[in-house]
This record gives sequence, structure tokens and C-alpha cells, in this order.
Amino acid sequence: MEVELKGFDTLEKNVSELSNTDSIPLNDLMNPSFISSCSQYSNFEKLIEASGFKVESKEDFAAIPDQEWEQFIQKNTSYESWIEMQQAAVVDYMKANLLKGLK
Repeated sequence: MEVELKGFDTLEKNVSELSNTDSIPLNDLMNPSFISSCSQYSNFEKLIEASGFKVESKEDFAAIPDQEWEQFIQKNTSYESWIEMQQAAVVDYMKANLLKGLK
């Protein structure tokens, strides 16, 4: 009896690509689908705009006071912390990229 493992090669390729990833850009993690699933905002830029902080660079984002950002995330997303939100975004990203090309 022959067993057909449809999509196994694609899955194996996806796992290999993800395992060679050193970092994931924040905009890839905080993609519109993820942001709209956990907040009333359509994308990360809109979420940041709503925070009232002026962010035009990575340095601007890094300069946001941690406690104020935490409070904003708690009040405006379904997450209890920025760390929790980032972790969920990584899981979402990994799932999406593991399954790409399989559907």
C-alpha cells in the first residue's frame, strides 16, 4: 500500500525557512489581520496613531515610555501586556508561514 503525504514537501520547506529566520520585522508580526483580530484598528499604524505617540522611526517607537504603552495595549487590545501581544503575534506568524502553500 502506498501512502501519499500531500503537502509534506511544502511543509518541510516552510519549516526549514522558518528555522533559518533570525528576526521578524515588527510590521510582519503586527500585520493587518492580526491587529484587526485583537483591536478595533485595521493595522499597526492606526493602532500607533491612536496611542497619541508620534512614531516616524524605530527610535521613536523605542522611545515610547514602557508603562504608557502597556496601559494603551491593555485598554485597546485583547491582550494584558505588550509582551503577551508580541508572543501571540509570533505564534500567528509561525502558523501562517508553516501552512503557506498547503491550502
